[in-house]
Amino acid sequence: MVNPAVLLVLYLFYLYTKRRSSYQLRLQKFQEAQRRQSIIFHAVLLLMHRCRRYMIKRSIWVRARSGDWWNSIVRCTFNDDDWRENFRVSKSTFAVLCNCLRNDIAKSNTKLRKAIPTEKRVAITLWKLATNCEYRTIGHLFGVARGTACVIVNDVCKAIVKNLFSKYIRLPKGERLSDIVKNFEKKWGYPQCFGAIDGTHLPIIAPSECAKNYYNRKGFHSILMQGLVDCNYCFTDIYIGWPGSVHDARVFSHSKLFTLGQTGQLVLKNQSRVIHNVVVPLHIVADPAYPLLTWVMKPFSDNGKLSADQINFNYHLSKARVVTENAFGRMKGRWRCLMKSQLLLNSAQ
Repeated sequence: MVNPAVLLVLYLFYLYTKRRSSYQLRLQKFQEAQRRQSIIFHAVLLLMHRCRRYMIKRSIWVRARSGDWWNSIVRCTFNDDDWRENFRVSKSTFAVLCNCLRNDIAKSNTKLRKAIPTEKRVAITLWKLATNCEYRTIGHLFGVARGTACVIVNDVCKAIVKNLFSKYIRLPKGERLSDIVKNFEKKWGYPQCFGAIDGTHLPIIAPSECAKNYYNRKGFHSILMQGLVDCNYCFTDIYIGWPGSVHDARVFSHSKLFTLGQTGQLVLKNQSRVIHNVVVPLHIVADPAYPLLTWVMKPFSDNGKLSADQINFNYHLSKARVVTENAFGRMKGRWRCLMKSQLLLNSAQ
């Protein structure tokens, strides 16, 4: 006689096999139905796309836009004061800028449309940098599409960096260096100084990755700009790109300026001067956040016990160092694109 337990196990196995076969059959039917629906769906999309090509008739290849404001008002009626107020440069400077950039930004006419002139391209860029207005507004003013305005601004900015950066942003040497040192002492009573260094935050739109790294102590997302400024509020060296949360001293230690200074390529020993029996080399001035080096001078820490000479030293060093704050203020006041967080990280860098 067969054991009932064995019969029960065999029966349960039979039910399991039958249910599994039924499930697999239903799954195959479902997958087949899905495949047919997908084929039908894609076929319908292709038919709609092909029909749309024949149904829609384009009346024009590009929308006509008016550039009367630029062509009739700016170019014909603006004087030097108007140019400085609206484009932040004089008319003569604008002409020089166009000539310097022409080879890199000029485009050729095509069979479909005329190229946008170099002058208009430079004007669009200056307007964006000076006002930080929307590309839509720029398009209405200059008679170009919003996307075209964006491309133009990026292209012209790259051309400016390529052609003008090394020409104007450079460390002083020779007679220019001597004049800067003399003027620092003449204006602020501080000798042997050829520049003041500091950092400023440039607001940006927070990147999707590592956004917290760009959140600075002032409460907004930014990248850092380190600038070395001479006695005439002109930048002689800049270093840009570190996240806003990084300390100024760390940015400085990774800059090319720091490398030049530490390897003795920035200041020559024969440029030192004896003042009150003390050999004083050429150096730059900085705030307390920076390290004290043979070529970097910062004020005495105010612990409430400074001597009269130390207080007087801090006073004159502070007067010499204020050129950086003024230079950053002038830069952001003239180019308002640096004031608001509408810069993407790649564009800012």
